[in-house]
Amino acid sequence: MSQQFQPRRFDILPTITKNIIIINGLFFLGTMALGTQYGIDLIEWFGLRYPASDAFRWWQPVTHLFMHGGFGHLLFNMFSFWMFGSVFEQVWGEKRFLQFYLITGLGAAFLHYLMVYVVDIAPALQSLQVQLNNAQAEGNNDWALDVLRQMESVRSQHNIIGASGAVAGVWMAFAYLFPNSSLYLFLFIPVKAKYLALIYFLFELSAALQFDANDQVAHFAHLGGMLMGLVMVHWVYRRDRSQFY
Repeated sequence: MSQQFQPRRFDILPTITKNIIIINGLFFLGTMALGTQYGIDLIEWFGLRYPASDAFRWWQPVTHLFMHGGFGHLLFNMFSFWMFGSVFEQVWGEKRFLQFYLITGLGAAFLHYLMVYVVDIAPALQSLQVQLNNAQAEGNNDWALDVLRQMESVRSQHNIIGASGAVAGVWMAFAYLFPNSSLYLFLFIPVKAKYLALIYFLFELSAALQFDANDQVAHFAHLGGMLMGLVMVHWVYRRDRSQFY
């Protein structure tokens, strides 16, 4: 395993990296333009809803990776993606890198909704199910319909967007394969990648375990991307370095 990244060639914007950044930019501009001019909320259509929700669409597991809530969100994700993604595309090639990116994004979404279901959705639905049973037992159709609407609201209220989970997977894979590469914290403090990765993981884990309802950051998605990235890169480098399947 390489301990430090030493590229044999450098391409500032490899094909897949460039195209993913462009697509993210276009989605962001489209979200702003259509929302301002026509009141069309693309986040409602392309953000990822809980699969059991009526608002879920089959394309959302992929399209949510290209949606961002603000310019700062987009800029940070795309800068991080360019910094580490361009490395992997040069090392792995286009096809393998794209597979890795998409699969880590799906892994991030899976862990996020698994935890959201356990902590938030399931308890709320269980409570509402008791009310629904009581309403049906009493023959109160208005109450039953109201409870059903509340149940759908619980299932559909969570909507995740952004490439952060996939980018976290790319970043953790970089730290795994090139642990002694120096990165610069606050632009001037050199820190080895493996230590920054540990700090990042512990920060996200601590924030996720607080279960703060007011925190709009999907910390479990970040953790899911990290874990999926580590699992994939570890499996690849121990078994078959040419492909994932």
